[in-house]
Amino acid sequence: MCRLFGFRSVIPSQVHRSLLAADNALGSQSEQHPDGWGVAHYVDGTPHVTRAPSTAINDAIFHRLSGVVASETLLAHVRKATIGPKTVLNCHPFQYGRWVFAHNGEVRRFVENKAVLMDEVAPRLRRYILGDTDSEVLFFVLLSELARHGELTDRIGIDVLIDAIRRAVSRVRALSDEPSDPSPLTFIVTDGVTMAATQGGRELYWSTHKSRCADREQCAHLAPECEAAAAPGGRVNHLVFSSEIIGGDNVFTPLALGDVIGVDWRMRLTRGRTDHVALPLA
Repeated sequence: MCRLFGFRSVIPSQVHRSLLAADNALGSQSEQHPDGWGVAHYVDGTPHVTRAPSTAINDAIFHRLSGVVASETLLAHVRKATIGPKTVLNCHPFQYGRWVFAHNGEVRRFVENKAVLMDEVAPRLRRYILGDTDSEVLFFVLLSELARHGELTDRIGIDVLIDAIRRAVSRVRALSDEPSDPSPLTFIVTDGVTMAATQGGRELYWSTHKSRCADREQCAHLAPECEAAAAPGGRVNHLVFSSEIIGGDNVFTPLALGDVIGVDWRMRLTRGRTDHVALPLA
């Protein structure tokens, strides 16, 4: 079982507290998830991904990175290996172009079903799968579903992304699951602008507001939605996902099994289901 953390924000945000300083910060979670770490952050629309097959809390690079990064979009992961050895190629997040992806879970019967799962990946994308994990194949199945809507370099709307998540999850479950043993498919994916996450059997929490913003006196972007739950289909100033409730002012809510939640380039919040079409957040 792994741990995930990701956010989208209208302003570049520091990550030291969420990755190292806060109660339940991702770094401290790595003591129980010691088999690798990775952080992807965006600079001028381009993902910068740093990964290592070491325990994050003991890694000087993780500490340094956590202290200097400020970004509008970040995705981080600490790994507890299930499929694939401890190598840098098996560490999350995985990247293709602008897209990055991190997974908490396991595709059941992956080894015996790998060939049929690979058939779900678009032929032109298969050679970019470099590691041994089920998670990376799941990512490329998702990319293949996105590619049905256009080029992967195009701006993707949140409704399109949620539909692709629903289709990818459905295909992987159809090929791997048994009724008594479903695959845990909890993951976060982003192209730096649009971001979405789904709860597929492993816990995940989300937040769009704080009980009270500590920077409310100085922040030029302060808005009512910063300190109150978003209206259905409304805009938010930030969206945070975390496998654990992180100490601080953010108000976290658990995603229910099958939920998909995300934002588009306008920070419009949308909710869907992996077994239904995307719906406005209610």
